[in-house]
Amino acid sequence: MPEGDTVWQAARRLHTALAGRLLTRSDLRVPRFATADLTGRTVLDVTPRGKHLLTHIEGGLTLHSHLRMEGAWKVYAPGERWRGGPEHQIRAILGTAEHTAVGYRLPVLELLRTSDEERVVGHLGPDLLGPDWDAATALRNLLADPARPIGEALLDQRNLAGVGNIFKSETCFLVRATPWLAIGDLPSPERLVVAAKKLLEANRERPGGSRRIYVYGRAGRPCARCGTSIRVADQDDRPTYWCPRCQSGPGCQSGPAG
Repeated sequence: MPEGDTVWQAARRLHTALAGRLLTRSDLRVPRFATADLTGRTVLDVTPRGKHLLTHIEGGLTLHSHLRMEGAWKVYAPGERWRGGPEHQIRAILGTAEHTAVGYRLPVLELLRTSDEERVVGHLGPDLLGPDWDAATALRNLLADPARPIGEALLDQRNLAGVGNIFKSETCFLVRATPWLAIGDLPSPERLVVAAKKLLEANRERPGGSRRIYVYGRAGRPCARCGTSIRVADQDDRPTYWCPRCQSGPGCQSGPAG
């Protein structure tokens, strides 16, 4: 599932291509909204909210999408070949005179009144890359269940929005705690929100493939800090990486080194 930095990048691409421009083509290929026609309306902005994308459209409408694991928005110039996938995977097309935005494999796509946005994003905690960021609120949310493992708490978008499985592992590495440590046992837990925000801000300008990674995906390779082999194990069915020497707290004993 895309992390907050990836969604932020997607929103910026869409905003640059569509914002302030009149829609000349509109095609929502989901049964519930297949008859909706947005042509003739102006796109006001495209805003990321955690892992959600909100495309605001003239007339008080919002096109809400979520990429999850496979979804993607691609932007094409006139005459450019569409390369995001086969035709049957297209779920949305928003076209202007200058660009066409095509949504592929979008598992969530819905058109709603902008006044009803809270129905789909109101449950989210403070957005690490958003104007609503509030470190104190995020910390209170995380500590509301002190027995909860840090990794699980970070992934819960109701606590803070934007951390995915990659930055869960990376944040835990930066604070030198394993993802299985109870969050209430972490000294100076405010370090978590500081580290998470630092990571997402540092990576939002980098393409996904060029992220600076300390432990994620590095099982069996030496830790950049101490040289110990990075380990991997599942946490809630998601691969989780950590350094058994640098990070204190319980680990998953079944986690292989590579």
